[in-house]
This record gives sequence, structure tokens and C-alpha cells, in this order.
Amino acid sequence: MLERERLSPGLVSVALSVWSVRVHGTRRRWRRWEAEFTCPCCGEGWARDTLQKALLLLPPKAAGELRVRVEGLDLVLLGRTHHEPLADPDAAWWHRRC
Repeated sequence: MLERERLSPGLVSVALSVWSVRVHGTRRRWRRWEAEFTCPCCGEGWARDTLQKALLLLPPKAAGELRVRVEGLDLVLLGRTHHEPLADPDAAWWHRRC
């Protein structure tokens, strides 16, 4: 329902998959400017930003289920990256990692 009314159909599933690949799928350092999540019908954006938006918009039970998956991936990212001291302090924490 959320995807049909506020996002694009299937977007949360795709964003979760892309975030998982981004977190687990590379051994090299990734740079903030690299395209992470681009879809001709949905525009450009970051998968983690899409997941955050879904977490805020979903009903509590569904948000809780998604949050468990997202937080697990976030912990992996935190363990594989470090804080970028020159990053914009107003940006979301995942945009301040390298």
C-alpha cells in the first residue's frame, strides 16, 4: 500500500537488496558520489535514504520488521567503514561514512 501510494511499487524491496549488496558486496572503499541506486522510472537516489523514508512512513509492525533487516545491514556498514571527518555534519550518518 505504501509503495503504491507514496513510493513506487517494489521500491522498498529493491532498496533493501541494493543496500545489502552495497554493504556486503564490495571490498574496495566506496565514495559518496558513486551512483548507488539508479532506476530510470524512479530517478536517482540512495537505497538507504529510500529505506529511511519507508521506515518513517510504514505502519509500526511493518516498520519494525524492516528496521530489523536495515539495522543489521547498518551494523555491517559501520564495521567496514569509518567516519569521514570532512563530511557534511547535517547529512545522514550513512552519507558520512567512507
